Amino acid sequence: MESYEFLFNVALVLLTTKVFGIITKKIDMPQVVGALVAGLLLGPTMLGIMHETVFLDQMAEIGVIVLMFTAGLETDIAELKKSGKASFVIACFGVVVPLLGGYFLAAFFSPEPDTFLQNVFMGVVLTATSVSITVETLKEMGKLSTRSGNAILGAGLIDDILGIIVLTIVTSLQDPSVNVGAVLFKVVAFFVLSLALGLLLHKGFEKWMSSYNRDKKRFAIIAFAFCLIYSFVAETVFGVADITGAFIAGLIISNTTRVTYVASRFEIISYMLLSPIFFANIGIKVELPELTASIVIFSVLLVVVAVLSKVIGCGIGAKLCHYTNEESLRIGVGMVTRGEVGLVVASKGVASGLMHPDFFGPVIIMVVFTAVVTPVLLKMVYRDKKTDYSDLEYSELAEQYQEVKDFDLAAQVLLDMHARMRDQGKEKEETSPADTKVQ
Repeated sequence: MESYEFLFNVALVLLTTKVFGIITKKIDMPQVVGALVAGLLLGPTMLGIMHETVFLDQMAEIGVIVLMFTAGLETDIAELKKSGKASFVIACFGVVVPLLGGYFLAAFFSPEPDTFLQNVFMGVVLTATSVSITVETLKEMGKLSTRSGNAILGAGLIDDILGIIVLTIVTSLQDPSVNVGAVLFKVVAFFVLSLALGLLLHKGFEKWMSSYNRDKKRFAIIAFAFCLIYSFVAETVFGVADITGAFIAGLIISNTTRVTYVASRFEIISYMLLSPIFFANIGIKVELPELTASIVIFSVLLVVVAVLSKVIGCGIGAKLCHYTNEESLRIGVGMVTRGEVGLVVASKGVASGLMHPDFFGPVIIMVVFTAVVTPVLLKMVYRDKKTDYSDLEYSELAEQYQEVKDFDLAAQVLLDMHARMRDQGKEKEETSPADTKVQ
């Protein structure tokens, strides 16, 4: 008999994430934190009501793809170009400093010569940045369009690319059959192709959307299919992360005639279904091993190194690019979270023998801690001062967000008017016979 337990699991995730989201919002914390806590509560770490399933993993994967696609749709390419060089410098420091920090920490606990690659891999785990959690938090606070917000987004994407390169090199050193040059060529080829093909596809989407004035729903459907295909090609053909492909797909469609409408449709499905499952699934995946004294000490130090290495590394990179001290701190904090990226890298390390199973528990603790604490820290560092008017500058991205809100508001007004007219029509139909009889 076919099992329909997944229906109950989805309903449970949606309800718990909403309840905890409301609670965290009440105490002035981002709702993302509530979703992560809900996943931890439901998962094997606490109540054990839910466990990792293929269905939840696949839904969560679609969720992060949609999240990054939406971020691409709402990104002002001109603003991203302005922060392009700065984002590259920030990402480089955000990879090198955590890589060294993770290596030296692991080497202190495992000083044997034959553990060199394993120690390096611990640094590789710390290089990963899960920009999706930061993006969702900045969107919620309305800070994604700021100078530091654009730098975080750009640096996060470049960080993923550099992380892929470093991971490829480290794994190739263990497996002589892997051709490092071929992998690097595929990564470069993907971005060159995306640049050339992106310009043509952007013009094609713009021409189609501006000339077609009938059923606008097909814009969102075609855009969704394009996002999924581009993510699939990026991951399977070029070996680039699917979320990177999704973001680039969003960039291709951004600044087109109907992008506001398309973005508003994706916001609905993301808010109602995909985002709650994605963030809750991070918590559900957590299964902590038995904690010994040495594991606890290593876990605490790993968390400290994970946080400080990103804040210091990205902060230094931001300062070199002439960002203010406040902006540099915000950028460093925004790059702290590891999320699902860290979990994936760590699990691959355990499977390939590059990470000792005893280190996996501390990595999970680090990932969960950074995923939960980053939205809280972002809330703190982006807290506006009474005399701070820096965010009042004109921003294309902010304008796009306002357009989405205005669109949704106008749509709701039309729906309310339709409902009132329908009710008035029913009242007339009910009263007409009686009036006729009286006459």
